[in-house]
Amino acid sequence: QVQLVESGGGLVQAGGSLRLSCAASGSFRSSSTMAWYRQAPGKQRELVAAATSSGTTNYSDSVKGRFTISRDNTKNTVYLQMNSLKPEDTAVYYCNARNEGFFSYNYWGQGTQVTVSS
Repeated sequence: QVQLVESGGGLVQAGGSLRLSCAASGSFRSSSTMAWYRQAPGKQRELVAAATSSGTTNYSDSVKGRFTISRDNTKNTVYLQMNSLKPEDTAVYYCNARNEGFFSYNYWGQGTQVTVSS
């Protein structure tokens, strides 16, 4: 089992910034790809950003240039720095850890609410 605990969500005005954190524990393997997804009311969950264990990152087009994903492998933690927030960024943000191969798994955090007011 892998436990993912998110923190850092909240209410912010448009143009503001927030930093989300997700700490992994349990049977977490550093080879995992860690990612952030979000789900707005009435919409499907979508990928926001992902970071592989080697440092390769990718972003959805809607957040490129505004959000930055990073990870601290010594702490098994992934971060999402969100700048220039827009009301359309309002959603529940979920941390995801996925590992391939023999020790494959796919775990989700409980989610943290991000609300951007206009």
